[in-house]
Amino acid sequence: MLKFLVGSLFLTLGFSSWYGVQLGMMVMFTLFLLCCKHDFYMNLLSCSFGLDWLSYILILLSFWIMLLVLMSSQAILDKNNFHKIFLITCCMLTFFLVMTFGSTDLLLFYISFEASLIPTLILILGWGYQPERIGAGIYMMFYTLTASLPLLVSLMILHSCGGSLTIGMAYNVVNSGFIYKVWYFASVFAFIVKLPMFMFHLWLPKAHVEAPVAGSMILAGVLLKLGGYGLMRIVPLFSEANNQLCWVWVSVSLVGGVLVSIMCLRQVDIKALIAYSSVAHMGMVLCGVTIFNWWGTNGAVVVMVGHGLCSSGLFFMINMVYERLSSRSLLINKGLLNIMPTMAMWWFLLCAGNMAAPPTLNLLGEVQLIISIMNWSSFNMIGVGLLSFFSAAYTLYLFSISQHGKYYNGVFSCCSGKVREYLVLMLHWLPLNLMFVVGSMMLYVF
Repeated sequence: MLKFLVGSLFLTLGFSSWYGVQLGMMVMFTLFLLCCKHDFYMNLLSCSFGLDWLSYILILLSFWIMLLVLMSSQAILDKNNFHKIFLITCCMLTFFLVMTFGSTDLLLFYISFEASLIPTLILILGWGYQPERIGAGIYMMFYTLTASLPLLVSLMILHSCGGSLTIGMAYNVVNSGFIYKVWYFASVFAFIVKLPMFMFHLWLPKAHVEAPVAGSMILAGVLLKLGGYGLMRIVPLFSEANNQLCWVWVSVSLVGGVLVSIMCLRQVDIKALIAYSSVAHMGMVLCGVTIFNWWGTNGAVVVMVGHGLCSSGLFFMINMVYERLSSRSLLINKGLLNIMPTMAMWWFLLCAGNMAAPPTLNLLGEVQLIISIMNWSSFNMIGVGLLSFFSAAYTLYLFSISQHGKYYNGVFSCCSGKVREYLVLMLHWLPLNLMFVVGSMMLYVF
């Protein structure tokens, strides 16, 4: 495991070459892909680092999304907008993500979990568009740091009780009294905010709207998955308390997902619409993780991977429109079918993925999550049905408003698409649909 950590760190030394770093990221992804099969539960163990299937999938996703981020940020190189510092920031973020997903010690996981916040903040503040990016960065930082402090105290108590913070060997809290429920809430709250759950999601739309395309793709593609990954590591330590209190997370997630989906139907900013849709999708993931049965955990992992690829691609397409029309408003970005006809197919394919239409990975994951949620309580049928309906409604609203109608008469000329942009979209769409074909393999994550 250390060779991948050191390799991702050494990518920062190639900051003088934009395409060299992309090539290095591609090599790292290919080498890591070859480590997919092993007979043991954990492999590549070394110095508090190791891999199981969950870590492997998310590290692979991190390398892939970061490669696409560098390919989609070509404007930073063309305008010479501090592209060397941008490369160093992206490579450091990759290093911290690999560290987070690969650590077998919970304290090391916490440190790298928090460290990933710094490069993300630099991306938003350094390459954001509007002056409001400062407020968005402060929102994100304080939401995350405030929620993470109770987790640090919880880990210290866990270490004093059990003498170890190694995943799989840490102290399992078996008492289910009031103080242990408070302990449980303190432990999972950091990941609930990072996911984010409804009511603690206000930092996410702000961060997405003010971030550059690289920040939005990283946030949607990988950083939201830190919350789901952390919950999967922490929840088994508090199994009794989680069994008694998971109704809180399921009810808030389903009701909040429906409310956020209704909010999406009145959004004018396309970036804000997709950011709010992420809250609805991650609400389903939170339900599956906290119910913590076989279908729920597998469905949560599949939805996290599918959502990372689909949302990242949508944010890239919004950035393409923004570079041409200098606006993200649905009131201006109408009739794109007239001025960018070859992009309409990609809008349709990725919007279909966002509403979990076949044959995308999102459908496979959401079917498993719906089975898990309905098995836990059939009363959830109402919330799940409304969530699925409004998810399709706001996605069709986005596609129909943006592609049809009379286009903005201030457009003089517009390039439909470049080869690099088609390549990035293809690299988002292919894994999203090809992994559905081998979906039976994804069912054996654990």
